[in-house]
Amino acid sequence: MKAFKIVSTVIVCLVILAAMIFINYGGLSTISFQIKKEGGETLVYQDMKGSYKNTGMMINKISNELESQFQIETNKEFGLFFDDPRKVEKSKLRSEVGCFLEKNDSVDIFGLKSKFNVRVCPVKNYITAEFPYKGKVSIMIGLMKVYPALKEYVKLYGYTETGPVMEIYDMPDNKIFYRIEANKINM
Repeated sequence: MKAFKIVSTVIVCLVILAAMIFINYGGLSTISFQIKKEGGETLVYQDMKGSYKNTGMMINKISNELESQFQIETNKEFGLFFDDPRKVEKSKLRSEVGCFLEKNDSVDIFGLKSKFNVRVCPVKNYITAEFPYKGKVSIMIGLMKVYPALKEYVKLYGYTETGPVMEIYDMPDNKIFYRIEANKINM
C-alpha cells in the first residue's frame, strides 16, 4: 500500500510538472491567422536534407559562423520546411535553415556567398501566425498547436496546403512566426 501511494504521488507530480511546462511554453496560447504581405528579408542559409530535428543545431552553427567570421550578430533565425514529415521519409526531408541579415548589416555579400547561400525572400501574401517563444520547448509545442490549426485554416478558407512553411524565430520579441504562401485553390 505504501508503494502505491509513493507511485501515485510521483505520477501526480509528473502530470502537474508536465502541465506547468506545457502552459509556461505557450500551450494555452490561441492561434490566429492573418493574410499579410511579407518578405523582402535577406536570408543567409544552407540547404539541409534529413531529419528536421537537426535544424536547431545547423542554425546555431550558421549564426556562430556569421558572428565569428563576418562579425554579424543575428537576432532572427529561420527554417523553411519543404516537406511534410508525415509523408516523406526522414532522410529525404528538405529544408533551408539560417539567419536573417538585418537592414543595418553593411556586409560584403560576395564574401557571404563564398560560404553560404544568400537570397531575398520574395514579397508575397502569406498566411501568418505567431506563437510565444520561451525556449526550445516552445518550438515543439508550437508544432503541435500551429500546424493542425493551419491545416484547418487552409481547408476552411480554400487555400492550398502545399508549399513550404517558414518558421521565423524572433529572439528579441520572443516569438515564433509561421508563414506559408496564401495560394487560393482554383475551383
